[in-house]
Amino acid sequence: MRLASVVLLLCSFAAVSPAQVGELSLSLGQSLFKDNKLGSVGDLASQYKVGDGFRIGARLTFNTKKFIGHEIGYAYSRSKLGLTNSSQEASMPVHQGFYDFLLYLTPEGSRIRPFGAGGGQFRTFVPPGASVTYGTGTTKYGGNYGAGLKVRLTSMFAMRFDVRDYITTKPFDLVGKSGALHQVEASAGLGIFF
Repeated sequence: MRLASVVLLLCSFAAVSPAQVGELSLSLGQSLFKDNKLGSVGDLASQYKVGDGFRIGARLTFNTKKFIGHEIGYAYSRSKLGLTNSSQEASMPVHQGFYDFLLYLTPEGSRIRPFGAGGGQFRTFVPPGASVTYGTGTTKYGGNYGAGLKVRLTSMFAMRFDVRDYITTKPFDLVGKSGALHQVEASAGLGIFF
């Protein structure tokens, strides 16, 4: 009941407020993994790889200046883990938290706002059969960069489109593990201004 009251209050302020001071958004999309060979348990011919999957995320954005904003968020990706020489794959969740600095190309209050983003993030990879609640995932820290577009639909709602590249070292203690793992986000969502 309290949550519904807070949401109703925020919505009523958003209807009378012309400035896009803050935004809460939900998005759906795809996680595309690049440089996805993770290493092997012993036989270098049979390397583990992480596969693409769907992604759902939530972002809280604060626009502090005319062309500047800050964003924190959480995303859940349902990816796959398998061997490079096999078609069998198992489901592998990836939990992600991030902060991004936003630089807009149009001023606050504009109907269309393209932006660039960059910041830091962490990802927790949970192997098949494990649980993130018991601390059996592997957490990696890194950076991200990308771009997006926000299109105001009404004084209260907007559509957003994001493309980001999240970069960390590769998870798990495997033989032959080297290099960075890139997780590219392609998503679309709906935001509410407050």
